Amino acid sequence: MDISVVVPLYNEEESLIELHQWIESSLSDANYSFELIFIDDGSSDNSWEIINDLSIKNQNINGYRFAKNYGKSQALNAGFQYAKGKYIATLDADLQDSPEELPSMINMLNEEKLDLVSGWKKTRHDSLFLKNIPSKLFNFAARIVSGIKLHDFNCGIKVYKKNVVKTIDVSGEMHRYIPVVASKAGFKRISEKEVKHQIRKYGVTKFGARKYFF
Repeated sequence: MDISVVVPLYNEEESLIELHQWIESSLSDANYSFELIFIDDGSSDNSWEIINDLSIKNQNINGYRFAKNYGKSQALNAGFQYAKGKYIATLDADLQDSPEELPSMINMLNEEKLDLVSGWKKTRHDSLFLKNIPSKLFNFAARIVSGIKLHDFNCGIKVYKKNVVKTIDVSGEMHRYIPVVASKAGFKRISEKEVKHQIRKYGVTKFGARKYFF
């Protein structure tokens, strides 16, 4: 197994089939074997039914469902525990992260002998006041406090070596600080790659500005 793709989600029924097709196309074209792990964080829509149907049709898809909404950190942590791939990738389920970026991020991980490659959404398509400005303030503060020179700590698309995710523990709201958590665990070879940020196609964002501060 080359890659485990971990996708945490909450009420994303419109995007899941398209996301699965996009991931499959992107990784198959690059000749990677992969598994897709959906972590349903207590969705109240039909997300779980869609995941269940996909997993029946494709043995490379696994789904795990929380009984209630615990948050993105807990969803990611569960996905990390289940992942079996040599590399672990994460994507948000809203189609704003491009799976096509993953092969080049893995190449970068290997060529530069890194532990973690984080995406950098240099050009964003979010609300200026709900996401863009709070994100810039958050990232500025995180750089100052941690000393890690990343532009986008909280970007959903990341690629890790397996031993990184099997070592770190992600809880509370710490998914926003995974590069910091990894660095403190001894995985200091961290870099970033500029990635495309897609316009949200379905639904609305689940997180607003307050999530950066509370």
